[in-house]
Amino acid sequence: MPIRCILHWQPSQGTMVNSQILNEISQCVESLNGVKEGRCKASLTFYRPNLRDPSTAIDFPRDFLGISMLEQPNKYYFIIRGQKIVLEADYSILTIMEKLQSYKSKVALHFEGALYKLGDFQIRVIKVVPNQAESLRGIMIEIEYLPISSVEKSKHIMEDFIDLWKEVVSKKSLAGQFVHTEPNYAEYGLSDNYTSQHTAVQYAAALAQLIQSSQPRN
Repeated sequence: MPIRCILHWQPSQGTMVNSQILNEISQCVESLNGVKEGRCKASLTFYRPNLRDPSTAIDFPRDFLGISMLEQPNKYYFIIRGQKIVLEADYSILTIMEKLQSYKSKVALHFEGALYKLGDFQIRVIKVVPNQAESLRGIMIEIEYLPISSVEKSKHIMEDFIDLWKEVVSKKSLAGQFVHTEPNYAEYGLSDNYTSQHTAVQYAAALAQLIQSSQPRN
């Protein structure tokens, strides 16, 4: 699977994300001769244990994340952040969870946007919106390098492209910047060969950073 990097938009102090910034970022991709090739979508759900007996709380993870991706319609990914565990399951696991009622959904977020092709790269311009709401909570960029699936071998190529991307965005003089935090995949038991589990871990890490940076600051 091609390597990916996810960057989140960090607003400047005292500012918040808005649709104007999202439009300007899309223009940046088009200025690099990016050709729109379709839509992209993923969903992330926070789960908490549905405890009937509080004394059993120690037997359950305090919370975990569930992630679905448009390009993997038959798969569902779980991330238990405290224990650094990532699991890939069949999508039907959601039916089983619903019947067992062992965990309940607390918050759901949708990652929606446009997919652009730029030579050997693909860029997804993503807006983060809560379930059943249109309010924009965050902006992410997903950069995919198609020829290579090795995290280590693609590192310098991705770093160079991210630097180029940040330079293009900086010319817009927007109130903020893109930030990339590479997760430690080895902590999750993942190898150098990139998989959808790597993407799931990146979504979780980028979302945590996005939530932290999107809080209004004075």
